[in-house]
Amino acid sequence: MERVGNIMGGKLLSSIVPVLCGVLGVLVANLPISFLGGWVPPPLLSLMPVYFWCLVRPDLMSPGWAFAIGVLEDIMSGGPPGIWAASFVATYAVIDRQRDAFAGLSGWGAVLGFATAALVACGTDYVIVGVYYARLVPLAPYVKEFFVTVLFYVPMAFMLGFVHRRLVGPLRSDV
Repeated sequence: MERVGNIMGGKLLSSIVPVLCGVLGVLVANLPISFLGGWVPPPLLSLMPVYFWCLVRPDLMSPGWAFAIGVLEDIMSGGPPGIWAASFVATYAVIDRQRDAFAGLSGWGAVLGFATAALVACGTDYVIVGVYYARLVPLAPYVKEFFVTVLFYVPMAFMLGFVHRRLVGPLRSDV
């Protein structure tokens, strides 16, 4: 009976780790601290787990969780409600439809794959904000956010891979 409890506890923990990574990304990216005096926007740290887990373990990162992480990003960033949620779901849809192409990438190709996902997210955000305010919004902040996000993906991919190998993979086994 103890073994069943350990297996169930391990499966529960491993199933919430991807979502917790996204929530942690939202919280860290929206801390009211700026090391560069506001010259560089914070990266979309919450998009990185959505992308990573959608490719590696789509059973643990569903569109509903991508939506929930996007809603939390909307709340924490103080922007209009639903914009990041819609952007994350649109990005998830693109990743899901092209999963084989994205999952087969390695090295710089993997970074370019994430750049494609970040471009979809930032582009969707840009279009929705433009429609929301009924005017053409400045493009420069979105370009900066895109580049900063892609730059930060490289170390985050290593961290997410480590979390996958150490936490999610071993806890999902039935051994």
